[in-house]
Amino acid sequence: MSIWIGRILSAVVVVLLVADAATNLFAPNFIRGEMEATGFSANLAPTLGVIIAICAVLYAVPRTAFLGAILVTGFLGGAICTHFRLGEFFTPPQIVCLLLGLAAWGGLYLREPRLRQLLPLDIG
Repeated sequence: MSIWIGRILSAVVVVLLVADAATNLFAPNFIRGEMEATGFSANLAPTLGVIIAICAVLYAVPRTAFLGAILVTGFLGGAICTHFRLGEFFTPPQIVCLLLGLAAWGGLYLREPRLRQLLPLDIG
């Protein structure tokens, strides 16, 4: 049962990352205001889209899921840090990034026995 919950959680993470990547790649004007408000040029949106897409693919493929989770965590941590730099604390973007990072590792933990062996938590 927990394997299926992990797969579903991981699928949600991948879908959200792919949606974010698609927005950056195909509709950069939609996020122009937010990017500029955080100090990034809107011209960087396609590059960020490619980075997010690569992270999502690496996370989705079982063989590279660990690397993908690490890269996703780094990317989301950078997004959280960007808002801290602007003096924003516990804003919706930060909370979403935090929850998405937790979901990425939680999903991987539930679907990957090697991670459960590495970190044997008693969660049932």
